[in-house]
Amino acid sequence: MPVMGQFKRLILGKPLKSNEDGDQKLTRLKALAMLSSDALSSVAYGTEEIVMVLITLSTAAIWYSLPIAFFVLVLLLSLTISYRQIIRAYPDGGGAYKVSSDNLGKSSGLVSGGALLIDYILTVAVSVSAGSEAITSAIPALYGHQVVIAITIIVILTVMNLRGLSESASFLMIPVYLFIGSIIIMIGVGLFRILAGQIPFHAASPVGGVVPGITAALIFKAFSSGSSSLTGVEAISNAVPFFKKPRAKNAAATLTIMAVILGIFFAGITFLNYWYGIVPEEKVTVLSQVAAKTFGGENIFYYIVQFATAFILAVAANTGFSAFPVLSSNLAKDKFLPHNYMDRGDRLAYSNGILTLAIGSIVLITLFGGVTSKLIPLYAAGVFIPFTLSQTGMIVKWYREKPKKWLAKAFANFVGALISFVILVILIVFRLGEIWPLFVIMPFLVWFFYKIRHHYENVAEQLRLEQEGAKYHHYDGSTVIVLVSNVTQVTKGAIAYAQSIGDYVIAMHVSMDENPEKERETQEQFKKDFPNIRFVDVHSSYRSVIKPVVRFTGVISKNAQHRNFSTTVLIPQFVPNKQWQFALHNQTALRLRQAFSKHENIIVSTYSYHLKK
Repeated sequence: MPVMGQFKRLILGKPLKSNEDGDQKLTRLKALAMLSSDALSSVAYGTEEIVMVLITLSTAAIWYSLPIAFFVLVLLLSLTISYRQIIRAYPDGGGAYKVSSDNLGKSSGLVSGGALLIDYILTVAVSVSAGSEAITSAIPALYGHQVVIAITIIVILTVMNLRGLSESASFLMIPVYLFIGSIIIMIGVGLFRILAGQIPFHAASPVGGVVPGITAALIFKAFSSGSSSLTGVEAISNAVPFFKKPRAKNAAATLTIMAVILGIFFAGITFLNYWYGIVPEEKVTVLSQVAAKTFGGENIFYYIVQFATAFILAVAANTGFSAFPVLSSNLAKDKFLPHNYMDRGDRLAYSNGILTLAIGSIVLITLFGGVTSKLIPLYAAGVFIPFTLSQTGMIVKWYREKPKKWLAKAFANFVGALISFVILVILIVFRLGEIWPLFVIMPFLVWFFYKIRHHYENVAEQLRLEQEGAKYHHYDGSTVIVLVSNVTQVTKGAIAYAQSIGDYVIAMHVSMDENPEKERETQEQFKKDFPNIRFVDVHSSYRSVIKPVVRFTGVISKNAQHRNFSTTVLIPQFVPNKQWQFALHNQTALRLRQAFSKHENIIVSTYSYHLKK
């Protein structure tokens, strides 16, 4: 096995057979870990994002985080009901992209799909940035190295996902369930100590207190920031094919479990933060302060919460790694992305989608310096576009089909669509300066999708066998041009093969000014060994082989067409015995093939001579 192949086997593991795909399907327990880490981990910064907006007015305004959290939970309920409907209606996956495409038109589907692709890249960037911030909160000595930490996490997640679904899900169960357990304990202990009177009321103002200067704009801005906690809710609907049978039933149940846990966590952390009167600090997260206050200082329980939070934030990006490749595969099936996004790697993962996501998120983290708060508005805008479109699409679907209780189903979708649209408007009105790149990228992305589709349609039209008027040329003979650098065993084998397929064989040599004596020897040796083969020496003054060969072949090709002959360029090459030895030789044959690929009526063939040692 080549060295690179051995290294790949070491990193990714033994290749899986195609019929082993069933072994890669997920149970509810594994799916919750695999597909819910993004949504669950967002409670680590959701409350903080609300409070950071409110304290721009005053600390007294923090009490508004409670009613804001309530409306976030209303939106969560609506989205959960809606995406359960989507899972049952579209059990083959595709989520918002499929719903929007089928019910609102292809352009709406592409807007939804494009927004989700961008959002999944942002999911990875935000999650690992937040994870690196949690790590530096627990270990202050690492502060300032967030970007390096984040990129390292992405590389690890990329390798893990390239190894396949089952292995990555098994690994993710540790951080996800550790986080769930630690946050449940933290909220439980916090509420118990409050009820027992051990932690007195420290909020800056009571609920309902009048806060001078409060505006609807500030409330809306805080609400839009807090709604970022709902990103990732749609991921399960995109990845229904990953589940074990019955897929739709298991996916819907997993979504419900995730929503219940997310709702309890978000409400609990927001309440504790308000009761404790905690204010965000630059180097310490809100969740870190809540844990310290709950457990009475930086003890073992505090560090467990911090470790679990950092761990899940680091791997929360895996939701993006799970959903992005599936969505890109669906777009590729519809010919809106390159077909190689449908290809599966050795471990049956959509490798090209995984690698694209990793590269995109690394670029984003580098550009934004790994600062989570700079990415959050763009992150929220990216997800509320497909939220709004998918909910609206489901309303159209129920109206068209009118199944039992369709009005109740449509109403749930209407509530979700309305709130999602309102949040989108809030983001545009109040945070346009932070989210404007999305509205520049989206039109270009949709245009790019259509260009790809147009290309595939043109290819299909031209290759179709039933094409009217299609005529196939029959040649009377063949001209073969054999490229000769010097006379070797490779040359002899190539000439022999050319004579077997061609009626007229020409040997072509490109000479340089650097060593005329050697060029003359090559010509004499060739004429001695192949007296019946025409030898043409083309001079190049600029040390270029490609241009003289292409120019000469063009002339011969025109003459051959007049005689109704085909023209074949035969490129001899030797193949080293070891894979690594390829790097020791030039790649002229590869560059020649690439150059000739742009020319019509010229066939390019390669004669390979395999070295034995």
